[in-house]
Amino acid sequence: MKNNSQISSKQAIELEEKYGAHNYHPLPVVLSRGEGVFVWDVEGKRYYDFLSAYSAVNQGHCHPRIVSALTEQAGRLALTSRAFHNDVLGLFEKYINEVFGYDKVLPMNTGAEAVETAIKLCRKWAYQKKGVPENQAKIVVCENNFHGRTTTIVSFSNDPVATKDYGPYTPGFIRIPYNDTDALEQALKDPDVAGFLFEPIQGEAGVFVPDEGYLKKTHELCKQNNVLYIADEVQTGIARTGKMLACEHEGVRPDIVILGKAISGGMYPVSAVLADDDIMLVIKPGQHGSTFGGNPVAAKVAMAALDVIREEKLAERAEKLGELLRRELRAIKSEMLTLVRGKGLLNAIVIHPKGDKEAIDVCLKMAELGLLAKPTHGDKIRFAPPLVITEEQLMECVDIIKKALQSFE
Repeated sequence: MKNNSQISSKQAIELEEKYGAHNYHPLPVVLSRGEGVFVWDVEGKRYYDFLSAYSAVNQGHCHPRIVSALTEQAGRLALTSRAFHNDVLGLFEKYINEVFGYDKVLPMNTGAEAVETAIKLCRKWAYQKKGVPENQAKIVVCENNFHGRTTTIVSFSNDPVATKDYGPYTPGFIRIPYNDTDALEQALKDPDVAGFLFEPIQGEAGVFVPDEGYLKKTHELCKQNNVLYIADEVQTGIARTGKMLACEHEGVRPDIVILGKAISGGMYPVSAVLADDDIMLVIKPGQHGSTFGGNPVAAKVAMAALDVIREEKLAERAEKLGELLRRELRAIKSEMLTLVRGKGLLNAIVIHPKGDKEAIDVCLKMAELGLLAKPTHGDKIRFAPPLVITEEQLMECVDIIKKALQSFE
């Protein structure tokens, strides 16, 4: 493919290093184009994308239907703020509530904003509906969580990289081990607990899938104790795990659902918080909002992105291909590959170092062979391709992963 970029990879990386904040450490690949499951660097080399922008690009890069929705609406009306109504927002609100079965949606822009919204909503509900004394509400969270990087969110993280030198931290959170129903039961004995905020699968922690029955049991405990069950489905939602929401695997309906990432197909920052009237309507005009939240472009893009998921049956595809991927990965003979886990097309492998070769070296080798993935927490590599991937393409990717691992034997 011809290189149409005005800049080389080396120049792009040098510019970022000189003029940008050093808050990320990307693989040394500079991408300039994407289509479906593929991305191309500025020199024209093609790669399989096995990260999907942390599951934001479930519908594939530059899906024509979503691009069309974006460009058409951007050329008509992009932003009004919420000072005025627009002719798209109500349509989006009706659509998303019908898809997920809730009364109300509060639209925001980023996943972290949506988590913050859910926290505020939970606390407000605690004071107005549950009767918790003012400023005493507590929210139970899980160890090794990842819900974003705002000051409040990092306050309940136990990752020193996320928390170091950002204090003083926001109070009001109780942290318990993930996948431990006994610990939750104990924490819920505190009458001031207002909510339980969790990820159905901990993505950033290395795709940690809880035991079967964990979601159902924790949901029952929250119901018994009049505590809101708050599912952060930013990374696990929108068909990634083989269902529209990962909670559906156990037939659980959260009180509050947090969505982001793939709700826009990676085309535009869109997030949403879903809840029924009894919870959502505790927030009154002026008490929460966002200039860009619910803008016409976001609303139009999100509807198109959800259309693609449903009409192309991407949840069903993720479930089927995820089973195939895990089976094929487990068949790879490599001393470095110690564990394969996941659900749908949200998967990870755990790498045992060989000499001085670690997970990052495996990722660099895979990139050399034409597949992009990134380590998390040092020894884990997440595999989350766009859900539009075909079985043939998936098998080609398994072969690349196998060759990369076996190159260190």
